[in-house]
Amino acid sequence: MSQVIDYENVSTGGLESSPVAGALAGLRANEARYYRNKYDHAFTVDPASDATEVVDWVHRILREERDIVISARPLEATTFEVDGLRMAYVFYDSGLAINVMYSLAAGGKRAVGFKLSEGMEVPEELASRFKFARQKSKLAGTIRGSFFVIKGEY
Repeated sequence: MSQVIDYENVSTGGLESSPVAGALAGLRANEARYYRNKYDHAFTVDPASDATEVVDWVHRILREERDIVISARPLEATTFEVDGLRMAYVFYDSGLAINVMYSLAAGGKRAVGFKLSEGMEVPEELASRFKFARQKSKLAGTIRGSFFVIKGEY
């Protein structure tokens, strides 16, 4: 069942099994606030078990582009279109959030972003491949993030 993310009253609903549930909920709320403010879009998520197509699409891109397999368990996922972009998010029990920004126009911007919740270690499968920049958030504390550009067609 879809859940609209409220960024004013941050809830750990759906993320309780994560050891950094509070920080991950803040990260999720931070994304919801961004999409509400920039695109007037209500950010909703589904349990990963109900969004296997989204999770599989994100995992396929990771595998085919960079031979990355995420070991953490996906908890929630979502996909939506805004401003000519297909966006997809997967939130993992480790505190990791992965988003795919995929322009629907040929030659448009396409990238995969990684965000690490405050209090989690950099996942082993990403540690040697990416440098993570820090960003402060009122909702999520310190977020560490990195990305790569998608070269293939998905």
